[in-house]
Amino acid sequence: MTQLLDGNALAYEFRKEITTEVNQLKKAGYDAPHLAAVLVGEDPASQAYVRNKVKDCQNVGFRSSLEQLPHNASQEELLELIHRLNRYTSVDGFIVQLPLPPHIDAQEVILAIHPDKDVDGFHPMNVGKMALDIETFLPATPSGILSLLKRYLIDTQGKHTVIIGRSAIVGKPMSILMARKALPGNSTVTLAHSFTPDVIKFTRQADIVITALGVPGFLKADMIRKNAVVIDVGVTRVKDNSSSRGYRLAGDVDFESVYGKASYLTPVPGGVGPLTRAMLLKNTLWAVKRRKF
Repeated sequence: MTQLLDGNALAYEFRKEITTEVNQLKKAGYDAPHLAAVLVGEDPASQAYVRNKVKDCQNVGFRSSLEQLPHNASQEELLELIHRLNRYTSVDGFIVQLPLPPHIDAQEVILAIHPDKDVDGFHPMNVGKMALDIETFLPATPSGILSLLKRYLIDTQGKHTVIIGRSAIVGKPMSILMARKALPGNSTVTLAHSFTPDVIKFTRQADIVITALGVPGFLKADMIRKNAVVIDVGVTRVKDNSSSRGYRLAGDVDFESVYGKASYLTPVPGGVGPLTRAMLLKNTLWAVKRRKF
C-alpha cells in the first residue's frame, strides 16, 4: 500500500513553529523578519508562486515586500535593485524569482546577492559550504525533501538514490545532500540527466527516486522497483478545459500507475511544493537569528 507524503501537513507544522518563534522575537523587542521578493516580468507561474510566498509571510507574522520590474528591464536595473536590497538593513533576506527573461544573465544575478541574504541558497559561497557540510542556507526544495524523508522516518542510509535532473536548483544540491555523512543522507547516489543512456536501468535499481524534470508523467510504474520511495518535484501546467483555471498541475510521475507500487509517493500538488516555501521562511528566520544572536 502506498503512503502519500503530505507536504501540506508538514509545511503547516513548520509555519506554526516559525510563528511561535516570530512572536517570541517581537516580545523581546525585535522587528519581525522581513523577506523580500524580486519579480521580473509577468510569468503567470512565477506570479502565483510569489503571491503564495507573500501569503506565507503574512501567516507567520513576517514582513514581506515585493519588488517588480517589467519584462524588458535591463540587467543593470536588476543588479542595481539587488545592490539596494543588499544594503537595506531592514531586509533580512530576499529572493529573485526564477526563471528570468532570456536577456538577463541569471548567474550574474545570483552572484550579486549577498550570501548572508541569499535565503534561496543559490550563491556559490552557500553552495560550497553545503558541499563541505558547513552550516549555511540550504536550497529550499532539497531542504524540503530532506524534511519529508525525516518526518516519515524513511531510511536513506546505505540506500541507492537515483535523482533525475541535474539542475542547480534541485538535482545537483540534492545529490550532495543525499550523499552527505548525515541523516537523511549516507545514500549511494546516481545523478541521471538527458545524456544518461537507459535511465530505466538505474531507476529500476533504486530504493529512492527523486525526479525533477518538468516532464509530465515521465516516470511510470514499469520504471521503478516495488516499494521504492518516489519523490516528485516536477510541476508543469497542463491544459485542462474541465478546470475553471483552464489548466491543471502535473508532476513528473505517472501518479495513477505508480500509486500502489511505490511504498511512499509525493502528490502534485501538495507534496514538495508547500515545503519549498516553508523552508524559505525557515531560512529567513535563521538569517535573523544568525545576525542578532
